[in-house]
Amino acid sequence: MEENVRIVVYHARQCDPKKCTALKLKRHGLIRVVHQIKLLPKGAVVLNPLSEKAFSPEDRPRMEKAGLVALDCSWEHAQKILSAQMRLRRVSRCLPFLVAGNPVNYSLPTKLSTVEALAAALYIAGFREKALQLLSLFKWGHTFIDLNRERLEAYAKAKNSQEIVKIQKRLLGEHYQTSSMDKPLSGSSDL
Repeated sequence: MEENVRIVVYHARQCDPKKCTALKLKRHGLIRVVHQIKLLPKGAVVLNPLSEKAFSPEDRPRMEKAGLVALDCSWEHAQKILSAQMRLRRVSRCLPFLVAGNPVNYSLPTKLSTVEALAAALYIAGFREKALQLLSLFKWGHTFIDLNRERLEAYAKAKNSQEIVKIQKRLLGEHYQTSSMDKPLSGSSDL
């Protein structure tokens, strides 16, 4: 049986509150939202697209103990925060290659909404029910899993960050081989 994970989102108030996935999760009581970095739980795994270490199932014990954190802000703002906060950098992790299922960035690589990032981390760490619960609040939530199922399953079988990177390289090779074969050979294109 899955244990519960404390999920906290640092929200910088930079997005439209009506479209913000983090605020919707908060309204449903699934996460805690904070507006100050000092309120983030110490030792929690921080999802950080700028981190040099890949998120992996190896991060599960830390998540169980201290929680999972997402940063709901611009990358520039995230970089400033992480530069100033050494304790956050030590436990920050970058998610492996995934594509967005949300309507704004549909099928774009790495352009995940906050709920997609949280769900991906939960899924990879073995908290699948919790990941699906978060996504179930959104009409398009199942799309994220549908688009990334093979990747998520492969990442969830990795032992550590190094294996995640190897799996990602293999999957990216397959992704781009398929993508290049899908392009028209001649004639009409969107150029």
